[in-house]
Amino acid sequence: MAAPRLGVLVSGRGSNLRALIEAHQRGELSTPIGLVVSNNSRAGGLTLAKEHAIAARHISSKTHDDPGAALLAALTEHDVGVVVLAGYMKRVDPRVVSAFEGRSLNIHPAPLPRFGGPGMFGEHVHRAVLEAGAEHSGPTVHRVTEDYDEGDVVAHQPVPVLPDDDVEQLAARVLAAEHQLYWKTIERLYGGDAS
Repeated sequence: MAAPRLGVLVSGRGSNLRALIEAHQRGELSTPIGLVVSNNSRAGGLTLAKEHAIAARHISSKTHDDPGAALLAALTEHDVGVVVLAGYMKRVDPRVVSAFEGRSLNIHPAPLPRFGGPGMFGEHVHRAVLEAGAEHSGPTVHRVTEDYDEGDVVAHQPVPVLPDDDVEQLAARVLAAEHQLYWKTIERLYGGDAS
């Protein structure tokens, strides 16, 4: 059975998308990327997709009266089997969550559930980790549900918090771990004959 096509949702520069593309090019990630969608027309992830001849769409309330329906239609049109959030800063429409139940993932830059939920993104997450005095941070891959960061955890990679860490230093080390953990988790769950 062939590996399913990924639909990758992005909002920003697309560094996790780049890591997925590169893992696929190396032959380490068997799931091809069939579509990249962003809610942000200026997202670097859209440019990156186009550079690699991957279908790319801007879908938001500025482009569609019903962006959730448009997203679901685009995923269906491009024969997407698994939805992957990679720095996507919007709540996923419940219709998309339902259609891809058990087949959608997100990566969060800290341990869940302790450092998750509304407002816990970007530097806010890393600052919270530092202020809590946590010994470890690190990315967590979880299933997507209608609520932020509440789906079942499927993978986590601990990243030590060093005594002299600031937000930027911790964020950089966590991001490097994200770039490895995400594609490895996708391959483990959906690659080749995985079910």
